[in-house]
Amino acid sequence: MKAGVITFLGSNCDDDALYALGDVLGADTRRLYYYETALPELDLIVLPGGFSYGDYLRCGAIARFSPIMQAVREYADAGGLVLGICNGFQILVEARMLPGALLRNDCVQFRCQWVHLRVENADTPFTRGLTPGEVLRIPIAHNEGNYFDRPEQIAALNARGGVVFRYCDEHGEVTPEANPNGSLENIAGIISERGNVLGMMPHPERACEETLGSADGMRILRAIAASVAQRVGT
Repeated sequence: MKAGVITFLGSNCDDDALYALGDVLGADTRRLYYYETALPELDLIVLPGGFSYGDYLRCGAIARFSPIMQAVREYADAGGLVLGICNGFQILVEARMLPGALLRNDCVQFRCQWVHLRVENADTPFTRGLTPGEVLRIPIAHNEGNYFDRPEQIAALNARGGVVFRYCDEHGEVTPEANPNGSLENIAGIISERGNVLGMMPHPERACEETLGSADGMRILRAIAASVAQRVGT
């Protein structure tokens, strides 16, 4: 699998993503920069976490205008896989590549902690091999992860299987207490209508080895690699 990780001004999880994909997963990785206007041949593009452009205006609001984002949009429009993690999710929402908005956490605090995620949709290129209802343990680190959209849009998102992950307790129960940021319906990750663009607030790259506290994030990255392998027939 060939994976590109974008470094925006203010990214701070790009090295983490490159390590998880390259050193742990064994993918052929390449660092991409915000000012690039053309992409190499890739199977996956990752928009990593961080504080692109200092989170001025809104998280991701300036990064969406980076030169590389036009190429990312064209890549996604052609069916390429795109994964936005934390700030990357915020950028994808600001670029309207994913619906909704990410507001400030309802606790008005930056939250850096382990959370549990329930897999809601296992029929995606990002969750291949996972089971609906199973629970993953992955960390978060954000101040604006409170997912919001209009009621009719949330209903449409649910109807098409657009919610991929929800915050839950260790037993898989979706409860208010398990929600770290106030996201509507405990939403932690969503996918585009076409099914090739995923945004999630938790950091799978920070849960890629047991020595980090969990390797559950690697299951997501391996699912992507398996989907790519099937696409190319290897």
